[in-house]
Amino acid sequence: MKTLLYIFILCSFSSYGQESIETLFISKSPFEADTIVGIDNFGTKYFVNNNTLYKVEDQNNYAYSHVQFGKITSANSFNPLKITVFYEDFNTAFILDNRFAEILKIDFSSLEYYKNISFVSTANDNALWVFNEDIQQLELFDYKTNKTRATTLPIQSKALDLKSNYNYAWLLTEKFLYKYNYFGSLVYKVENQGFTSLVESNDKIFLVKNSHLSFFNESEKAYQLIETPELLVKQFLVTNETVYIYDSKFLHKFQLNNK
Repeated sequence: MKTLLYIFILCSFSSYGQESIETLFISKSPFEADTIVGIDNFGTKYFVNNNTLYKVEDQNNYAYSHVQFGKITSANSFNPLKITVFYEDFNTAFILDNRFAEILKIDFSSLEYYKNISFVSTANDNALWVFNEDIQQLELFDYKTNKTRATTLPIQSKALDLKSNYNYAWLLTEKFLYKYNYFGSLVYKVENQGFTSLVESNDKIFLVKNSHLSFFNESEKAYQLIETPELLVKQFLVTNETVYIYDSKFLHKFQLNNK
């Protein structure tokens, strides 16, 4: 029994035993938002405030609101030419262009095969990754043809967060972190060690737990803690090698110091 306990403890620490990653302070600026959606390489900020999605860049600012659809559940600026806005209360998503004009409305309730969706994330080629609550499956949904291109196997624990890019989707559940390729095939499945949300940047995954940010090292299948100052963290964001920490009053900017 003692031997088994020792092995369990050793395994638990081994998955988090990698050297932590340092950060270097860059700047701090006043900021106000309910949720930061994204910040690109040019400093363009996408954020939600008072149930309105904003895009703020050097020369132009844009705003998008659909009050009759309730609260914005999520927005995704990964593809700035096709921005996804999701309203869970009405089971509906909108695709916007780079000026926030509506390209398409997707009502998942009115499809031929009803989908009860809780998470939506932008994929490639006129597609979205959507998590279907009724069947507990992640689906790659083509919103031009209203057809499902790929479906994963059912998930056995509660879904917490979903992030994606053109090639992959990462689904965080209470028990595991899953990575899927564009065909819906499982790339890997690793234990979730208490993380509650995901951040994706250039195929790299960062996870949030108790106001701390960690990097998932795919080659080692291990989590690495990212060293940041003790701040009142409302949200983390990562763009390339830059970490943003929003404390509800200021946006703090740090550089990842990967040795």
